[in-house]
Amino acid sequence: MFERTKLPAGPRVITAGLQGARSVSIAAYVLAGSRLETAGEAGAAHFMEHITFKGTAAYPSSRAISEAIEGVGGSFNAATDRESTVYWVRVPRREAERAMEVLGELIVRPILDPREIDHERTVIVEEIRSYLDDPAEFCQILFQQAMFGEGPLGREICGDEAGIRALPTSAIRGFWQTMYRPANTVVALAGDLAHAEAIDLATAAFGSGNGVIPGFAPAPALPAGRRVITGPRRDATQAQVAIGVPALPRDDPETWTLALLNGILGDGMSSRLFLSVREARALAYDISSGVTEYADAGVLEIAAGVDPSHLEEAIGAIVGELARLRDEPVPEPELTKAKAYLAGGLELRLDDTRHLASWIGGQEALHDRVMTIDEAMAAVDAVDGPAIRALAERLFRDDLLRMAVVAPARQLRGLERHLRLVA
Repeated sequence: MFERTKLPAGPRVITAGLQGARSVSIAAYVLAGSRLETAGEAGAAHFMEHITFKGTAAYPSSRAISEAIEGVGGSFNAATDRESTVYWVRVPRREAERAMEVLGELIVRPILDPREIDHERTVIVEEIRSYLDDPAEFCQILFQQAMFGEGPLGREICGDEAGIRALPTSAIRGFWQTMYRPANTVVALAGDLAHAEAIDLATAAFGSGNGVIPGFAPAPALPAGRRVITGPRRDATQAQVAIGVPALPRDDPETWTLALLNGILGDGMSSRLFLSVREARALAYDISSGVTEYADAGVLEIAAGVDPSHLEEAIGAIVGELARLRDEPVPEPELTKAKAYLAGGLELRLDDTRHLASWIGGQEALHDRVMTIDEAMAAVDAVDGPAIRALAERLFRDDLLRMAVVAPARQLRGLERHLRLVA
């Protein structure tokens, strides 16, 4: 399914062929996220994601960069996470060289003009304000604090307004000089393109360059924050709630057991939370669960938007489903359905070059090994009901539960007493 090569003092290149595909997608993972920031650099990783698009050696303006890709019908973007930053491009197959060149420019040769940096501070401040003004986003910010405390994993990836305004230009440039090294990058390509050609393109676009990359501090013992964190909103017509527990780190042997547990609990319209909280009780329009994994920590989280007057009932319904997974065996037909949902979703996504590039690139960058789709499907199929229940018994404990709520102030009193798993 894939081939990979480590270039001397350069990026790791991994490719997956998709014969007959008319598009080529390239995802470049820089192994530098917000978790690697010092306290004085908070927000620098995300700032880098923004400022690279303001101009490079070959494309000296944001317009030149966008026209290079959109001018041939392509699309591109970037995203900052806590342990990596990914830049991706999707173009017609004939424009693969252009796509690789643009990625190399963004990562290795940005201009980092001080005037553009100062200009971009205002843009990022507006992004931060948009998250704080959005109750669902604000609830997520509070939940991260409840689970991870005040350290790098608990603070907002974008930073805060005061910190961004005060972030020295030298700190941004220093973050780039240290972290954005060709040898600290994984380049993943998916499409109808030979591996040897991808190596040639990556070599020309990224060149070589190594350096000492600092590590990050270990994750704190979880949960590290307060049991319940609330955000009063006088004008809110809906309460946002996030409930979760510490889960598994990346590459834990029970990763696929957790994936199936999450699928049964709250992934999709056939999940228990959707059928119980939305369909049967009409307590929420949107409710789901998801898993976040880091090198040495992980979280399982449920998020929902509910009528404030039904907030207590909704919390009880959510923790009731956690208790049911802990206390009752998963019926075999439900487990079979969940396996088909998870495995089939993987197959369908990997028919698209962008998702395929993300699959192989994300694994090469962040995981101990790269799995083929067949290996992943076999791992899913090997999970049994007792393993799911045993994991639920381990994870779903009252002392591990954490919750964040954004709602009118009058609805926030006494919520902690509802955050209890029934016997």
